[in-house]
Amino acid sequence: MRVPKVYLETTIFNYFFDTDRGEAHTATAELFREITTGQFEPYTSVYVVEELLKTADDEKRENMIALIERYGITVLSENDEAVQLANVYVDEGVVPAKYRTDGIHIATAAVNELDILVSMNFTHIVKRKTKLTTPAINALRGYRAVEIYNPMEVINDEPEKQD
Repeated sequence: MRVPKVYLETTIFNYFFDTDRGEAHTATAELFREITTGQFEPYTSVYVVEELLKTADDEKRENMIALIERYGITVLSENDEAVQLANVYVDEGVVPAKYRTDGIHIATAAVNELDILVSMNFTHIVKRKTKLTTPAINALRGYRAVEIYNPMEVINDEPEKQD
C-alpha cells in the first residue's frame, strides 16, 4: 500500500505546541508520531515557513521551524502554477482574497500531487464548501483532488498491537 503524501498547513505546527488545545493538540502530536513510523510522507511549503516566521514569539517560532528538520518534512518551493490555481479559488469565492495564502496551501498540495492536506483552519480550509468546491475546480484544470482533513480525522485511532 502506498504511503499517503500529506501537506501540513501552518496551523498544524502551532497545534503541536499548543497544549491547551486538548484533543486537537493530542491528535496533532500523534500525527507527527505517525510520520516517524512511516504512515505518512510529510510535506509543507515555503508559504508555511513564511507564515511561521511572521507569527509567535521567538522561542515558539524556532521550535515550530525545527519540526521541519526533526520530522524530515519536505519543503515545497514557491510555485506560479499553485498561485494561479489559488487565484481561481479566490475568483470562485472559495477563499477570500484577503486569505489567498489559505488557497495557496490547497493549490500547492494539488499541483504537487499530494493526497491529503491537514489543517486546523476551520475558517477557510477545513470546511464543507472548500472540501466540495476545490476538487471540482482542480478537476476542470487537470489537477487531482486533495482530501482536506483535521488531524483527528487522519490519525490511526486504533491502538497498535504489541507482539
